[in-house]
Amino acid sequence: MQQGGGSETEVTWEDQQNINKFGRLNNRFHELEDEIKIAKETNDNLEDASNELILSDEDVVRFQIGEVFTHVPREEVESRLEEMKEENSRSLEKLEEEKDSVLAQMVELKKILYGKFKDSINLEED
Repeated sequence: MQQGGGSETEVTWEDQQNINKFGRLNNRFHELEDEIKIAKETNDNLEDASNELILSDEDVVRFQIGEVFTHVPREEVESRLEEMKEENSRSLEKLEEEKDSVLAQMVELKKILYGKFKDSINLEED
């Protein structure tokens, strides 16, 4: 029996798996966006710390290790900040690559699902 004058397309097991996969990818995409935002903020904070260290004329500076601040020689803090920036940049690059991969998979699934279900399915966000 047709409802609303539209044609109904049967949802197969494979279709349901594609819909579920799209949902998981969409969730991961949003998680990655949040992680990328945090990584960029961390990068900015590390850059700010490096700039403040340049302006400082002290030989020993306070540096946070875990939850404790300790006095550390300036050269050691500079090298640690550089290492932290490099590590954060690598992490950010990996997150961006994963985001691009997830987005590409989502585009492919959209093609498949919209090709079969046309207007009967909505994969766009409001």
